[in-house]
Amino acid sequence: MSLYEKLLSGEEKLSLVGLGYVGMPIAVAFAKKIKVVGYDFNAEKVELYKNGIDPTREVGDAAIKETAVEFTAYPEKLKECRFHIVAVPTPVNDDHTPDLTPVESASRTLGKYLTKGSIVVYESTVYPGVTEDICVPILEKESGLKCGVDFKVGYSPERINPGDKVHRLETIVKIVSGMDKETLEEVANVYKLVALAGVHEADSIKVAEAAKVIENSQRDINIAFMNELSMIFHKMGIDTKSVLEAAGTKWNFLNFRPGLVGGHCIGVDPYYLTYKAEELGYHSQIILSGRRINDDMGKYIAESCVKNLIAQDLNVKNARVAILGFTFKENCPDTRNTKVIDIYNELKEYGIDPVVVDPEADSAEAKRLYGITFDNMDAVKDMDAVIMAVAHEEFLDITTEDIKKWYNPAHKRRVFLDVKGIYDKNSFDASEFSYWRL
Repeated sequence: MSLYEKLLSGEEKLSLVGLGYVGMPIAVAFAKKIKVVGYDFNAEKVELYKNGIDPTREVGDAAIKETAVEFTAYPEKLKECRFHIVAVPTPVNDDHTPDLTPVESASRTLGKYLTKGSIVVYESTVYPGVTEDICVPILEKESGLKCGVDFKVGYSPERINPGDKVHRLETIVKIVSGMDKETLEEVANVYKLVALAGVHEADSIKVAEAAKVIENSQRDINIAFMNELSMIFHKMGIDTKSVLEAAGTKWNFLNFRPGLVGGHCIGVDPYYLTYKAEELGYHSQIILSGRRINDDMGKYIAESCVKNLIAQDLNVKNARVAILGFTFKENCPDTRNTKVIDIYNELKEYGIDPVVVDPEADSAEAKRLYGITFDNMDAVKDMDAVIMAVAHEEFLDITTEDIKKWYNPAHKRRVFLDVKGIYDKNSFDASEFSYWRL
């Protein structure tokens, strides 16, 4: 009987190592079909799940309450499982080199409890070669087992888009790979239980790793192009969104928009690819150029705010500025690697202490990572400028009349930066607003 068949019969269990925005939804999905152990070293997070609370808001409290996942912070429980999925973050260091600490640590933990006949599948985004060249030796060292003899490995890159209620695990084609044909078949069969849109069997683990890392690199480059266009068009006095709407009427125009590129995927993955390329003697030109543009957008937005204040004869130092939205993307509580912090820090350089409001964000996480305490909307009053940084649903229904109330009534024109262009610019009368968007 194959491992896949044993999972179906309930004879074996699947483990999910890492219960964040990616790992937890996968665990919940699999638990509808087979026995699942969900492990995370963060005991506080595990307790929330046990109490039916979904801090990620990816599946919701009701789904957490109903799920059969056995949530645990005790790694010993991993010994009960034979099919393991590792879904931990892969961030970058301050110098933009890959930080493999989480995936290495997860491999060490799992290795201690790995048993013969197991399959380990990594989902973390990495550069080609990490699974076999870095993770496998750790698993072998900690377990005393031999890869290819006592256990097998595979790779299936995560494609979950946090906050996206349309493109979910069930609706996205899942790339799967294995170290040999037998492993690939087992991995594919297991993922077919939850990947209802089907699976794509990659030729090798390295091919699957490469496919994932270029997906986000491609998107990063396209957004960088739009950000560069935005800067050019501002100098020309042309509205970028209007240009893109006009260009978008052509059938093959790619529908990208300018904006802040943060999070733990698009703003990180290109550095994994370029790091490996440089190890092999190739210095990226296009990828790193795009990264430089996108990394500087927070500074550019803050400078644009300052220029607008000056244009309205308002003092920059100690100006009252509100930033609405702090997460790395809309409708998601995740603040990790948010580029809104770059706007905040740049404004501080000008002597401005911004008021930050975000009803969606994980406030404890923001306090821990950035030392920032959020205000509520009541604090947005007597402002000199307001920056609408993130397009949360809560902000979409705000009217122009609502916005007017946020400002110092003594100002003739109100400085409003609609970063993502979520409002109709024509509703902002030029005699009352200095309206700006990317």
